[in-house]
Amino acid sequence: FKGARMRYRDGPLVLKGIDVEIPGGAHVGVVGRTGSGKSSLTAALFRVVELCGGSCEIDGADAAQLGLRELRRGLFIIPQDPILFSASLRFNVDPFDEYTEHEVKDALERAELGPFVASLTNGLDELLQEGGSNLSVGQRQLVCIARALLRKPKILVLDEATASIDNETDAAIQRQIRDGFVGSTTITIAHRLHTILDSDRVLVLDDGKVLEYDAPATLLADSASRFRALVDAAKGRSPSQQNLLQLAEDEASARARL
Repeated sequence: FKGARMRYRDGPLVLKGIDVEIPGGAHVGVVGRTGSGKSSLTAALFRVVELCGGSCEIDGADAAQLGLRELRRGLFIIPQDPILFSASLRFNVDPFDEYTEHEVKDALERAELGPFVASLTNGLDELLQEGGSNLSVGQRQLVCIARALLRKPKILVLDEATASIDNETDAAIQRQIRDGFVGSTTITIAHRLHTILDSDRVLVLDDGKVLEYDAPATLLADSASRFRALVDAAKGRSPSQQNLLQLAEDEASARARL
């Protein structure tokens, strides 16, 4: 993003000159308070809303000069509320019928849904209800993970994708992100801070501007860092959150030393 500015309709600017470069294949966590511009950054990347100034470049190409179909073929987003259709499981994983049955099953296996698929009477032809209401929230997200594993996107965005699921399923999703998308650039808009402490870099936004952008261990080591303040505040909310954050913080520090 080079000086990226964006507003919704005739409203005030929500992105106010974002300057940030994300290396190809990097894992970047994005944090900030409500209204800081996290989801607006995603809207700009996918061109849901066009920039009113500056640019967004992918591999040196101005995204504004690409056709939407061409642009979005290389992108994939897993939102907090996964989108599922009233159709077969196979359709939900491969809606454009672009892959073989073996590839679809393999993606579901890698998304840790193999036992679930084996338990279905009709296998891949099992009908899902609209919105996936006959699946758990975690299973819906894992179906979206399987969809992404098939697509092999160049850029994967997770928009608070694990905000409403239990820690065990959250851990399963984090494993798939680390192991299943090697080589993809991953942008994670975080609700649970421990999920991004293993990122290559953390981007802290505030009021539509870049406040901090550095390795997690570097930001945690700075007592004046906003990211450090967010982590410390999260630790105080519950003992379980404190334990998860402490473990993730220790791992981030160990990686930095290595």
